[in-house]
Amino acid sequence: MRVRASDAPTSGFRGFSASLIVSQPSTVSSLIDAAVAAGATSLKPVEKSMWGYGGVVRAPDGAIWKVATSARKEVGPATRKIDQLVVLLAAADVKASKKFYVEHGLAVGKSFGKYVEFAMPTSPVRLGLYSPAALAKDAGVSPEGTGSHRVIIGGDAGAFTDPDGFQWE
Repeated sequence: MRVRASDAPTSGFRGFSASLIVSQPSTVSSLIDAAVAAGATSLKPVEKSMWGYGGVVRAPDGAIWKVATSARKEVGPATRKIDQLVVLLAAADVKASKKFYVEHGLAVGKSFGKYVEFAMPTSPVRLGLYSPAALAKDAGVSPEGTGSHRVIIGGDAGAFTDPDGFQWE
């Protein structure tokens, strides 16, 4: 799966986030600090939560990145190793979008309420759907936004546009 920027106009929340899942808290802090030093804006400071440890930044191009770990203890020095990339797409109607993706060959791994994660057992990339309000809250931004999502997602399911306007190639 590849994600790249688009030149189409947009404003506000773009309706997606990318999360880097790492092995320990010091790696989270190291990656967030590096992102801020390179021009990213902190949206949620790095902190402990009931799920683990993480923070959220907005890159200079407007993309929202979360860096997180479920680990609470250090297992060694901070690294730059990323264990998983999770792409979450905001879906206005999660049930309809879930059905759409299943019809395009993706299998559901987890599904509850307004969250769906697709089964991708051999890939370090995960894809999920989340309601716009919940995804924006998780990212620390307002859910309002218009225009292009400014991403094109590559995969082997063919070219299509999902019900929420996310383009695949």
